[in-house]
Amino acid sequence: MADAGLRHVAALAGVSIKTVSNVINDYPHVTAETRAKVEEAIRQLDYRPNMYARTLRGGRSGVIALAIPAIDWPYFAEIGRSVIRAAGRRGWTVFIDETDGDLQREIAAVKGLGPHLLDGLIFSPLSLGPAELAGQKVARPVVMLGERSVNGSADHVAIDNIAAAKAATNHLIAIGRRRIAAIGDQPNVATNTARLRVAGYRAALAEAGMPAVPALLREPATFTREDGAKTMADLLALPEPPDAVFCFNDLLAVGAMRAIHDRGLCVPDDIAVIGFDDIAEGRFHIPSLSTIAPDKEYIGEAAVALLERRLGAASAVQAEEVEVGFDLVARESTAS
Repeated sequence: MADAGLRHVAALAGVSIKTVSNVINDYPHVTAETRAKVEEAIRQLDYRPNMYARTLRGGRSGVIALAIPAIDWPYFAEIGRSVIRAAGRRGWTVFIDETDGDLQREIAAVKGLGPHLLDGLIFSPLSLGPAELAGQKVARPVVMLGERSVNGSADHVAIDNIAAAKAATNHLIAIGRRRIAAIGDQPNVATNTARLRVAGYRAALAEAGMPAVPALLREPATFTREDGAKTMADLLALPEPPDAVFCFNDLLAVGAMRAIHDRGLCVPDDIAVIGFDDIAEGRFHIPSLSTIAPDKEYIGEAAVALLERRLGAASAVQAEEVEVGFDLVARESTAS
């Protein structure tokens, strides 16, 4: 019934319009029997609540947004799935916005789509930094993913990138590699993720008494397979090529392994490779890819829980930091 309203649902269920409203808004003081009758009437009539009207009445829409740089990057797709699952457990809907890491689109995401549409935003920025955020009116609570680019104004979920990068580099050192390259430096990007991974890489080398060779630290144009392959080809053209490479995401690592293969070399015998993110593609690549595996399911749950906490607070609450764990997963690309 396309134009079914509250009164139609109430009539079919044999209850008052107020009771139907209580069920839709998930009020606790409704008996299980009454709730079941109303939900069955809603199903039969294919009733869809007027979300805008609900927002005007209650101040909440049950809709949040997830703003990410690229939908087609497997890591962000997997993060998106975990956020959607966590939101679904709370009866929330998730809008997904692709920013391409563009500064103006990231600012637009922070400003929000309108005063009544979104309850909150989960946001993974690439270009937005403190200077750009200053003076921007933030329409809704924001949870930042990855390394913080603002201070004090938003909740934050991230892993310890220095520790993770040290673990990846130490793994290559432990299997006997001594000329270790790193692909993924981003000195001109607002977020700190790449800088922290560089710091972890350098710290591991220093603790092992190994020099950090400037020519082995590379800045790819993008974090894609194509630029992973191109950057690896440049490394292979050095007079002394590396015997191992730490890539700052798995897409770079997959591209790097292709370039190594095209040169007639073997992974890991000639060059060992480790990535970061533990995307599904790496598990099925030949050879399978060693990687740093963040707890992506917990990232989604933690981000949604932080939004829920802030939305449920009667007054302003202090911004919270949540550190997410990671595992080093050793596979064929670094096997002895």
